[in-house]
Amino acid sequence: MIALPSFQQLRFLCALAERCHFGKAADSCAVTQSTLSGGIKDLEARLGVALFERSHRHVLLTPLGKEIAASAQRLLVGAEELVGMARNAQAPLTGPLRFGVIPTIGPYVLPALLSHLGAVVPGLKLYVREDQSAILLDKLAAGELDILLLAMPYDLGDVETMEIAEDPIVVAVPRNHPLCRRNAVDPDDLVGEQILMMEDGHCLRSHSLQACRIVGPVRNEVFQATTLRTLVQMVAADLGITLMPQIAVDSELASTANVVIRPLSPDQPFRTLVLAWRQTSSRGTEFRALGNLIRDCLAGTGRTPAPSQNIEALPAH
Repeated sequence: MIALPSFQQLRFLCALAERCHFGKAADSCAVTQSTLSGGIKDLEARLGVALFERSHRHVLLTPLGKEIAASAQRLLVGAEELVGMARNAQAPLTGPLRFGVIPTIGPYVLPALLSHLGAVVPGLKLYVREDQSAILLDKLAAGELDILLLAMPYDLGDVETMEIAEDPIVVAVPRNHPLCRRNAVDPDDLVGEQILMMEDGHCLRSHSLQACRIVGPVRNEVFQATTLRTLVQMVAADLGITLMPQIAVDSELASTANVVIRPLSPDQPFRTLVLAWRQTSSRGTEFRALGNLIRDCLAGTGRTPAPSQNIEALPAH
């Protein structure tokens, strides 16, 4: 009979493969460094191959170790799905849920959503990770996250999705700007304007470029930011104009008096908020139920003042 590796050994392998540092890998697994090191040695002995190259300065995966670590990650994800299938059949929307969200959605949706979920599904324990779309999708594929709240258009790859809501893209301009005198702004009116954008990597940047019908480099781009709040403050300082999602308008303009919002016409461009999860997940029915709760909340039918105690932040890696 083949002596199979334990799931703990596979966890040790995946942690060390990701961090290439025994101390950091041990911390992530909540064990001592000697325990993790011993587990890796036992795994290598059981498999009869070297998985890592070790020296005083570094730890590197061997080529075969890289393949085995990827396979181990898939096995761990499958094991979690198996446990989740049994648990969710008994009590859907309970227990831990690792939830990823992008920065141009999270701050504007989570406060109301978490209050709503805390009242409607108090047994659900959310662990939230906020990051850019590409990073979140990688973590979803690796089994580090269960579900994502993203914005399209974006190449989501091989995932299951559920559309939640349409979020219009609008123009933010300084109060003394000539465009303030118009009820709506045509994308052609933006030619020659100083445009402030999110930095590369944020999907809102591509959404804004599409809304402006801009293809290729933005010649009149003068500033890039990592947050919408920074962009709005730059607009308030009369340094240019920007495009932002409608869901962020009330929050970002609450303390900013010198900014005016105008819709884009005649196309009225928008991004689409979607939930995304692995096609292999056993929790599809449960996730769609969660999607309906999010829809209700965004539509204003699910808002509740009840405080939520069911959220923690996932640690950054």
